[in-house]
Formats: sequence, C-alpha cells, structure tokens
Amino acid sequence: MGSGRVCYAVASLLLLYHLGVAAAQGASSWKTLSGKAPAIIAKGGFSGLFPDSSEFAYQFAMIASSPDTILYCDVRLTKDGLGVCLPDIKMDNCTNIADFYAEGKKSYLVNGESTTGWFSVDYNGTELSQVSLKQAIYSRTFRFDPSFFPLLAVEDVASKFNPPGMWLNVQHDGFYSQFNMSMRKYIISVSKRVIVDYISSPEASFLTSLSGRISNTTKLVYRFLDETAVDPSTNLTYGSMLTNLTLVKTFASGILVPKTYIWPVSPDNYLLPYTSIVDDAHKAGLEIYASDFANDVKLSYNYSYDPLAESLSFIDNGAFSVDGMLTDFPVTPSEAIGCFTNLNKSNTDHGKPLIISHNGASGDYPGCTDLAYQKAVDDGADVIDCPVQVTKDGIPVCMGSINLMDGTNVAKSSFASQIAVMKNIQSVLGVFTFNLTWDEIVKNLQPKISTPFSTFTLDRNPRYMNAGNFMRLSDFLNFSKDKDLSGIMISVEYAAFMAEELGFDMVDAVIKALDDSGYNNQTAQKVMIQSTNSSVLEKFKEQTKYDLVYMVNEDIRGVASSSLDDIKTFANAVSVETGSVFPENHQFTTHSTDIVQSLQTAGLSVYAYTLMNEFVSQPYDFFSDATAQINAYVRGMGVDGLITDYPATARRYKSNKCMNMGKKTPSFMAPARPGDLLQIISKPAQPPALAPMPLLTESDVSEPPLPAARLNNASTAPAPSFACKMQTPIPILATLATLCACVLL
Repeated sequence: MGSGRVCYAVASLLLLYHLGVAAAQGASSWKTLSGKAPAIIAKGGFSGLFPDSSEFAYQFAMIASSPDTILYCDVRLTKDGLGVCLPDIKMDNCTNIADFYAEGKKSYLVNGESTTGWFSVDYNGTELSQVSLKQAIYSRTFRFDPSFFPLLAVEDVASKFNPPGMWLNVQHDGFYSQFNMSMRKYIISVSKRVIVDYISSPEASFLTSLSGRISNTTKLVYRFLDETAVDPSTNLTYGSMLTNLTLVKTFASGILVPKTYIWPVSPDNYLLPYTSIVDDAHKAGLEIYASDFANDVKLSYNYSYDPLAESLSFIDNGAFSVDGMLTDFPVTPSEAIGCFTNLNKSNTDHGKPLIISHNGASGDYPGCTDLAYQKAVDDGADVIDCPVQVTKDGIPVCMGSINLMDGTNVAKSSFASQIAVMKNIQSVLGVFTFNLTWDEIVKNLQPKISTPFSTFTLDRNPRYMNAGNFMRLSDFLNFSKDKDLSGIMISVEYAAFMAEELGFDMVDAVIKALDDSGYNNQTAQKVMIQSTNSSVLEKFKEQTKYDLVYMVNEDIRGVASSSLDDIKTFANAVSVETGSVFPENHQFTTHSTDIVQSLQTAGLSVYAYTLMNEFVSQPYDFFSDATAQINAYVRGMGVDGLITDYPATARRYKSNKCMNMGKKTPSFMAPARPGDLLQIISKPAQPPALAPMPLLTESDVSEPPLPAARLNNASTAPAPSFACKMQTPIPILATLATLCACVLL
C-alpha cells in the first residue's frame, strides 16, 4: 500500500544510529545445521519500539541491527486479495481501524473458535489506506502511535527496504477459505514478484501445498504453537508432531518453536535443563528457529534481566545453537552474534571503565552479604563496595541502608516495635542499625534482596531473597584483600549525625579497620572512600592517602566552575547519577550534558550510578538492553567507571570483541544518540517539557567541618528526643508498619 502520508521521512530515522562499516566477525564455527551464524529475524521490524510491521519498525531494524537481518511479515489478506503485514488477525488490536469503521466489528470462526473484532477480509486496499498501525502491546510506549503508519503490502516491504531476507508467516490459512480466498494462491503469486526466503505456517497442509510451486531456494518452516494446541490441518497436537520430526522433514526444511521448547522454565520462573529438541531437529536435517524473544518482558531469573545473556544461552552455550532467533528487538541478537560469542571469560582487565559493585552483586543476592560479594568477584567486578553503617555496640558493618527496613526482614521480627522516624536521617519509619547490636542483627534478622521494581512485578532472584550472611567491615576487608580486584570502595554517610548523637567517629573507625586489615601498607588494591559529604572526604584526606570519591546524590545539569575548584581540593573522582549524564523525560533521553567532559577536564574521574538490568530502569533509547545502556555511557560519553547492581553484564561488555574496532564498529554497537527518539515523536504525542535540573554550585558542595564525637557510651542508641514527635503512639505505628511491610514482603 502507498505511504505518501507517512509523517516523517526515512532520513529522520537515520539520525538514530550511525551505520557501521561492517558487521563484527562472529564465531569461526557454529553449532547450527549449516555451520553458519544464526539468522536474526526481526518480527515486524523493530517492533519492540515502533508499531509492529510499520515503516519505522522495518527501517529501524535495518539501521540498528546486523546488516543481514531478515524482515518478518505476518501476512493477512484484504477483501481484494492484497497481502498486507499485520501482527494480529484482529485489526483492532494493532490498528486504529475502529476510529474509521465503528460499525465494522464482526465475528468469524478462527481455527474453529468464534472470534470477534475487525478483520482485513472485510475491507479492500483503498478502504484501508487511511488506517494506521499502532503499538499492539500496551506495556510499550504509545508515543509513536499518533504518527501515521499505513499498512504495508508484502511488495512494499521488499521494495522500500530491500532486505537481505524476507520471511512470510501465514498463521491462519484455513480462515480465508470461508471467504473463497486462497492464501496459497497469493503466496505462489507474490513469490514470483518478490524474493521470499522463508515461508512459515503452523498448518502442515499449507506448507505441503506449496511444495514444488515456489522457488527451490525458499525455505518452508513448520511453526509449532503450544504443545497442547492442535494443527487444524492434521488434527494432531504440536506436542505429538514434535515426536515425529522425520514426518515434518517431508514438507519443511525447518521448524520454528517457542523458546521454552528449548529452555523450559519452572513455575517459579527458573530455567530447567535444556531439551534435546535442537539436536533432534538437526539429526532430522531440520533447521530450528526460536521465537518469542523480547527484551521488555520478565525473563527467567537465571538471566538476571539481561536479554543479551538470554540470547547467548541459545547460540553460545557449548552444547548447541539454534539456526535463528525471531525477536522484537533485533539489536540484541545482533550484539550477541557479532560481538559477544566465544569471549575470553578468564580475562580480568582492570582498566577503564572500572566495574564497581553496588552493594556487591545486589541484583542477584541480598546486598552486602557474603553471597553478593562473592558473586561480584566471580562476575568480574574491578572494585567491590561496602557502605558502612554502625550498630548499637559500635561495630562498623556493610549495609546498603542505615534503615534495617530496607535490607532485612526486621519488619517481621520482634524489633519492629522499635520503629520510629529519625528526623536527622530519614523522613520514613524505620528501625536503624544503631538500634540493634551486632549479635541482635546476626542472630535474629535475615538479609532481604532489594526489589526496586516490585511494582512492575520484576522481583529479583526470589529463591534467594533472604540468603547470605551479614558482614562487618572487618569481614569485608578480610574477604576482599586476597581477591583479584583493583580496589575496594567504602562509602561513609551520616558521619556528623553519628558523631553528635551517638558519639561515634566513623572516619576514625574506618581508618582503624583499614589499618587493622593491612590495607594501609599494601599497593595491590587501591582504597576508595566515597561520600556525599565533602567534610568526610576532607577528613580522610588529612589522615590518609586513599582515593576520594565525591558522590552527587541528585540529578544535575552541570557543575559550576567554582564548585569544580572546590571538589578538586578534596576528591579524585565524582560519582554522578545516570540521569545527570542523559536527562530523561517520560523514559526518553532528551540530550547529553557536559558533566562528564567538564569533570574529566578538571582532572576528576567520573563514575555513573546506579546501572541496573531491569528494562524499566532504562530509557527507551537503550532498547530495554542493559548492554546498549552501558555502551552509551562508555563509548558515547567516556565515563571512567560504572556502579552497578549487575557486575556480570558490565564485565561481559568490557570483554566484547567490538570494543576496539574504531570506525569499523558495526551499527548495532554504535552508542545511542540521546534525544533522537524524542525528536521523531509527533508534536501531539510529545511529553510535556520538564523544568531544568539544578546546577551544582559551591554552596551545594561546601559542608561545615565534622563535629568531634561527643563522649558517649557506644552501646547507647540515640535518646528518644531525637525521634520526631508523633501524635500516634509508637506501638500502634509499629504494628501498622509491620503489617504493611509483611504484606509487601
């Protein structure tokens, strides 16, 4: 169908990515049937971002993915026999047809089941010319929908994008016979006008009917649906067809299966042992393609929300490789095949960018536990971190928060009765580390894994949600000093409060712990001290030679020259929030700031925090792919380090084969250009502009000197006067808070 009404030229899409000169070399040998690299099949184009089968989706797939990416089209027939690409047989699920034909809802039998909606067979090409595609998956952004995306005929896709491969999927051949229409005749006809590389269908009889009537170079692929579903042309379940691949070989050269056929998943979302289906298919002489790859869904917990890890598990696992992957996000398998297979996993390069753990590998285990730290080391962190808190008996411990409600199950313990608000620390209810002794913590509480995106039902590793052991600072130092690390980072907060209210000198305590563990007379690992309080760093500078890191704990648009001069007097590096580098508006990056450049020009290293794998933590510009996000900060902005909940993802990035390709870097490894996606959103759908972020000024950086620790019994918690006065009695509040916390847990 024509596309004269497309609002934006293809040239605007070219702004999104620089085309790579050549694709990176993949593995020298593959465990595919042909021995060649697996095929990348873009389902409806780049449908994870743009409406499936739209011009933007197909064009962007060709720009942002491997140059040999195959374009996939779900073919539907119109009333006048035109074949169009539509992701759903019900047009109301993927277009705005109801806006034009409000009375067009019909009910038809689809595979024997009554189905109600709007159907392409009720309209001719002219009638559908005003209809626009829209995002069919409600969890994805709707911002591109107001742009006009006309339905594309199969010939349109072939002529407009000249793809290296075309894949036509015919999902409901039998449906069209009730309208005296023949999908078989259409496919045979269009194959004479367009080079079709693959034709797939879940109906065996349809594929059989094409045998000998299309080009010998066109591959016929039998598509498996759910194992209990029935192929309407054979009345056999797909599960039974799976046991007779020799029969399938008589009418197809390959099979397309849901990815769970290969890597099944347990009811609680963990991988089960892989099946033999890939080997079985290859032994039968069939290629096997896996479907249902999408970055913005809840992956198995084994993948730690890393879609690249999932892709690699299907092609680079040492046992088998699928022959192709059908995906909504073709950039991710492009990365996997082009840059991340056969990596040297024993390489522990501690050069830039530094991989700095955030509470250990806290995306996989409860933060600051022995398990989280061991996982961080095993995953290749360059630096592991300990945020220091203090117990009632004056013992420095590693905990991600001073509030035990955040990282332990204290809400379910008898200590919940001590809940209060400490106005000098937090405005929320809590039980704080200094309320309990070390023995009380280790004998009565369990760690609790962080769940920053539980509202999206994206929990972290629930089988181990309370696993691991708490660690004192001394335990952490003893653990880390013989590990293959370039250094450790110790974070110190609330030092003034501790000195004034508890009589505890955190700086002296940390220095003593480092001295006692031998860190003051070794050079194998550097010691980094991080704080949001400049006075803390100034005191460390007076007494030690450790590297000092100033943490800016708010999004800022820049750094005033006067504050730069101030920071240089007490710090070697600055940690900045990711949003200070790439500001966001409704999950779209707006631009890049000059913060990294200005700090580095002043001689300060820059660390970006906190990177997480969960797709909801990332702007759409990074394609729900943590590797693309890392690439933007490292190659795009040149940060010196990444502070992350998932060190494994960052380590794999540092090891990728495309790191030093220069101008030959493939397009799918070019860093995202901030603001480009926002620019192509039509004006009515643009998110409202946000107020500018603040500038970091000298007054923000300057802090009064730390007070001397007052004389106090170290085993005494703050007096009740330091808790906010509340009209509601504390026991009642404690009960309510405990009940709420238990419900959330």
